Amino acid sequence: MSDLQFEVAPDAERNAQAAAAFVAQSARAAVDARGAFTVAFSGGSTPVRMLELLGEVSVPWDRVHVFQVDERVAPDGDPARNLNMLRAGLLLPGRLPPVNLHPMPVLGDDLDAAARDYAKQLRACCGADARLDLIHLGLGDDGHTASLVPGDEALFVTDRDVAMTSDYRGHRRMTLTYPALDRAVSRLWLANGADKGPMLSRLRDADASIPAGRVVRERSVVFCDEAAATAMS
Repeated sequence: MSDLQFEVAPDAERNAQAAAAFVAQSARAAVDARGAFTVAFSGGSTPVRMLELLGEVSVPWDRVHVFQVDERVAPDGDPARNLNMLRAGLLLPGRLPPVNLHPMPVLGDDLDAAARDYAKQLRACCGADARLDLIHLGLGDDGHTASLVPGDEALFVTDRDVAMTSDYRGHRRMTLTYPALDRAVSRLWLANGADKGPMLSRLRDADASIPAGRVVRERSVVFCDEAAATAMS
């Protein structure tokens, strides 16, 4: 019962290449259509190579605004921070201007207020409906995506685009919520490795018992390598 589009690459490197090409094409199309491209990236190790490869293809970086899908509450520069990956991959000469990177504000004392402020940043950049052009999503071993994790209250937020989670694997997190994920023009899922197969199967089948299975399916494409695709049941 899948209305997701699946793109299968022979290996992780070529999967990253395909995903980077998709992001770049999305950026060029959005800039051609309305002069700007807004995108949010998730954390984890999987997107690192995709971000590196984005620098090797044509992207109108001065018209691109990059947001975060989620971030751990940790000091600036802490190895746990997803922001490190974005800075390393995108803030290089000829790539994204630093002013166009919008980090989640996870250093203050009032994190709920910080989440509201980030939602305001989204509206200021993406319009009153805070509709991002593209959201990159990952898929956890427990079926989480963004930082929408099993059993957390953030799963049930419907009136805010950004929320705080409880402690999960050592950190509280700031995350985009389902309304923000679902409202995006398109979504790019990225997964590599045989260990992703079981959860990819449940994502494909819209299994609402895992957080990833509740994300809207229209205008969404899954980029996975052959190992992950073969391991799907």
